[in-house]
Amino acid sequence: MDLRRKLSSKGFFVLNLVLIGIIFGFSLAFLSFSCTAPHFGSIARAQATSSPIEIPKDALAAAEGLQTVFNAVAEKILPSVVEVKTVSVQRRQSQGFNGIPWDFFFGPRNERNEGQEREREYRSQNMGSGIIVRQEKDVYYVLTNNHVVDGSSEILVATRDGKEYAAEIRGKDSRRDLAVISFKTTESFPLADLGDSDTVRVGDWAIAMGNPLGEQFAFSVTLGIVSAVGRTGGPGGNINDFIQTDASINQGNSGGPLVNIRGEVIGINTWIASNAGGGSVGLGFAIPVNNAKRVMDEIIKSGSVSDGWLGVSLISPDRDMMQALSLEGRQGALAAQVFLGSPADKGGIRAGDFITHVNKREVRGTNQLTQMVGDIKPGERGVFTVIRDGRTMDFTVQIEARTDAIASENNKLWPGLMVIALNDDARSSLGLAKDAQGLYVIQVIADSPAAIVGIQRGDRITSVNDTPVKDLLSFYKAIREKTDKELWFSFIRGDSDLDSLKFKR
Repeated sequence: MDLRRKLSSKGFFVLNLVLIGIIFGFSLAFLSFSCTAPHFGSIARAQATSSPIEIPKDALAAAEGLQTVFNAVAEKILPSVVEVKTVSVQRRQSQGFNGIPWDFFFGPRNERNEGQEREREYRSQNMGSGIIVRQEKDVYYVLTNNHVVDGSSEILVATRDGKEYAAEIRGKDSRRDLAVISFKTTESFPLADLGDSDTVRVGDWAIAMGNPLGEQFAFSVTLGIVSAVGRTGGPGGNINDFIQTDASINQGNSGGPLVNIRGEVIGINTWIASNAGGGSVGLGFAIPVNNAKRVMDEIIKSGSVSDGWLGVSLISPDRDMMQALSLEGRQGALAAQVFLGSPADKGGIRAGDFITHVNKREVRGTNQLTQMVGDIKPGERGVFTVIRDGRTMDFTVQIEARTDAIASENNKLWPGLMVIALNDDARSSLGLAKDAQGLYVIQVIADSPAAIVGIQRGDRITSVNDTPVKDLLSFYKAIREKTDKELWFSFIRGDSDLDSLKFKR
């Protein structure tokens, strides 16, 4: 009992101290507020009577002028933008289950015990964008991407005014991912103004239009700049040199226009580099419109595209190979193989030639060279500048028409193998002895002359037609100068020195 009284008394004393502290703190706060209140009020009055901040009229006029330009560009181009709606129809075999349990287990009554399956129709829908580029009487032609319409069974074109028209494919170019479709109507639509993509510069305004993520966001306009030009490496082996932009592009924008500040189409929106989510991260790519003009004209005229064919297999050498070929700091593409009897072969281009220019235009890589050759009409001539043994040489070549069949004739690829020079790093990574010699075979093309004579990946070439080779320069020189009638190799396989069979040209 005494202990409880002591605790109670002690608690009461502590409580009194807390109450006194609160009262004392409140009093100080009140005094402080009373002393400072007049000053606070004067500040409030000063703020209330100060002049509001005005936006500079000259700056506002400049911004409004630019805004007016964007308004005008949108109004100029959007009427020629369309939605491209596609339906793909596939027929597949199914068990014909109609929801009745015994039909699922035993099959429909009229098919039981007959081992038959039902064929069902599956329809999948997709949507992209396009631009109206040509008119012939009541027929309008729309430029879009091949991947938007490829494999479609039905196509509808929807215009900005909400009307829809049945459309058909007039022609496609899978290598450039371009297609032309057409629809008929007596209505009047403006044609898109196609610009000159060769004049596009990094930092230019870029305005993307189209139908991102479906009808809910149809006929959207986004703004950015040209981030880069001449980009390569598009999906599906696309050979274009793309315009990169940070204007927002998403799924559904494919086939829509990329426009400059003058209201001219400079590109066809095609793909985005994205993270796992698949959304726009500011890395959008458009096909330069100049790449599309010839394709569009040929498709409208004949329904197909005829690409030029040079007849070489190209690679982009890595740093070690560039150094081994004494090509440091040069831009171009290496003709690693040449098709026997091809335009390149007839014109004097040989395996190991490094192509730097076509008709005096600089070659920046394999994709660009492929595109440049493809744009040369069959029958026309092109001047190819190459570096061979450190010397610059020009060869005039008459281009022929490319077909898938002729481009896949591996038995004509000369010589039909790829080799690398051995250095300490290469020997270590390949698990070879420190004193291993020869040129290491990294690839042998099936059905090619090298494959026919028995060369395998991992062999080490020591001579070509009895001419010793110790580096890439001597290898390609021997291929070029010593193999006009026959081809054979001396090589090391494992611990054995061997000679290949002979291939007669």
